[in-house]
Amino acid sequence: MARVMLSKICKKFGDIEVVKDFSMEIADREFCILVGPSGCGKTTTLRMVAGLEEITSGDVYIGDRKVNDLPPKDRDIAMVFQNYALYPHMTVYDNMGFGLKLRGYSKNEIDSRVKEAAEILNIQHLLERKPKQLSGGQRQRVAVGRAIVRKPKVFLFDEPLSNLDAKLRVQMRAELKKLHERLQSTIIYVTHDQTEAMTMGDKICIMKDGAIQQVDGPLKLYDNPRNKFVAGFVGSPPMNFVEAEVVKRDESIFLNEGTFEIKLPEGFRERIVRHIGQRVLLGIRPEDMYDKLFYTLGHKDGNVISATVDVVEPLGSEIFLHLNTGKNTIVCKVDAHNQAKSNQLMELVINLNKIHIFDIATGESIV
Repeated sequence: MARVMLSKICKKFGDIEVVKDFSMEIADREFCILVGPSGCGKTTTLRMVAGLEEITSGDVYIGDRKVNDLPPKDRDIAMVFQNYALYPHMTVYDNMGFGLKLRGYSKNEIDSRVKEAAEILNIQHLLERKPKQLSGGQRQRVAVGRAIVRKPKVFLFDEPLSNLDAKLRVQMRAELKKLHERLQSTIIYVTHDQTEAMTMGDKICIMKDGAIQQVDGPLKLYDNPRNKFVAGFVGSPPMNFVEAEVVKRDESIFLNEGTFEIKLPEGFRERIVRHIGQRVLLGIRPEDMYDKLFYTLGHKDGNVISATVDVVEPLGSEIFLHLNTGKNTIVCKVDAHNQAKSNQLMELVINLNKIHIFDIATGESIV
């Protein structure tokens, strides 16, 4: 396998710059996810690595080779597409072996590689079927198998699970993760689904408008988002954001939302003190607020807020409560046995060690 390095990659279509100054290194055997909303440039970036899209400026290295001018077939990569791109008139066996046949491999080598990949993916019994006789999940396995037989340096996946139903997507996420561990391969994987990214990636690159917002491991992205976009993109339901004024009173610092006020821990002082008198953006994840009636760990003065329940969303293992503070709407995640009802006034305890504060103008993290 091999590392992949992208150095100051740019891509323009006419005057429109869809990928901007993109620099990142994917280590050997790393599972790297490119994630972001539709149109953020993630698939274009992947296609530039594959050689399917010409680079406007910058360099791509696979292993120690600069591959800017190499055609896709010479880059030693294998790509799995969103629509699987299987040949409908060929059997599964022929679909998986066709690329090897074009490259002049012997029949024995093709047979050995196809059967080995089929065993890894548990599709030995499907080798004589044609794509129209397969389910979506089976077609996806065949597409992955066609990549595996190549034994490439790098696997590229372009939203391979987006055509599957929700239950099968969960199953295939686990199977692809196991496959990566078994093959010890370098993988670059594109998705718009943050849950997919968080559950599968060793390294996650979050993109917006063609630019990198943050590159980190899943837990670091969740616990320490660099800006408001990353904070709101990672997590389900997304983080709550409310504007508040930074107020100093009796040597303590508070965030005043207008209908509630919370006292900040002493550790926040150094980075927030220069914002006294200014408005900032307070970020609170739904799981970092607790119904005071069920909160047994105690709480400090100033971290309890009141809000009225607007909507109750039971999900079996948990409940999402949509609440109104009188000025803002927030979402809180509570235990499945919570008895909250619409129009009920609730007191919520905020975990002050888990709050985030962002600059309103730039969106960058302050704390």
